[in-house]
Amino acid sequence: MHFVDAKGILTGSGGYYGMNIYRGCSHGCIYCDSRSKCYQFTHPFEDIEVKQNAPELLKKALKSKRKKCMIGTGAMSDPYMHCEEELQLTRKCLEIILEHGFGAAVQTKSDRILRDIDLLSEINRSAKCVVQMTLTTYDDELCRILEPNVCITRRRIEVLERMQERGIPTVVWLTPTLPFINDTKENITAILNECVRTGVKGIIDFGMGLTLREGDREYYYAALDRYFPGMKERYIRRYGNAYELPSPNAKELTGLCRNICKENRILWGPDHCFKYIQELPEKYRQLSIFDL
Repeated sequence: MHFVDAKGILTGSGGYYGMNIYRGCSHGCIYCDSRSKCYQFTHPFEDIEVKQNAPELLKKALKSKRKKCMIGTGAMSDPYMHCEEELQLTRKCLEIILEHGFGAAVQTKSDRILRDIDLLSEINRSAKCVVQMTLTTYDDELCRILEPNVCITRRRIEVLERMQERGIPTVVWLTPTLPFINDTKENITAILNECVRTGVKGIIDFGMGLTLREGDREYYYAALDRYFPGMKERYIRRYGNAYELPSPNAKELTGLCRNICKENRILWGPDHCFKYIQELPEKYRQLSIFDL
């Protein structure tokens, strides 16, 4: 990893801002879109760029905002990579969010988030906190192939349980769905059943498929050659160089997801979930006054 002094930390406007404390990732997920060349990395993806002044930048930015809102992190780089154990920049930023009365939306695949469950609980009491966890496969052995350097699905489900115990709302990213690999009714049903059991607030999927761009595609295809011989050729025959690679089972799986969510009053789809994640309703701000 290497360290930089960033010029700014927040992106967005209005009622929701995002931040990336790190750039690059060490999880090694074979499908990661963030590897795509369009993001213009000037260093190897695994050589994590650390915005060492992120807490200072965040504190300055939040002081200048008159209206409280949600602050999100994890959209491009997981805030709970291995380096967070030592650096604790994510924790420092959460402390600043709590101190200034803002809400937090944290997206991760890692159980390291449990280290900060105390802070997440406090933020949720004083404002609002949403924890977002990615689940791609119920099969832990397959998980070790798809996402080799982060905790397995079983452990992530335990994280969802712990968050439920603390009353912290959770949203699951059911994405990507890899054609011919994890795009089965059995896999999706098993994941959704766990979401129901653990009281997940919402499920995000983008049409049951995968996207590939230059940089990401080459890395993914190399992984297919390594772990799924002959699969790359199957992809090329069916999809060519397409950006969007919908599962052949997309219609069935989408219907399955929609129905289970409807039956269990779970928010379904990006629009509904993002609206929930990004909103800090007035009632939260009013409650936070009394809590403080």
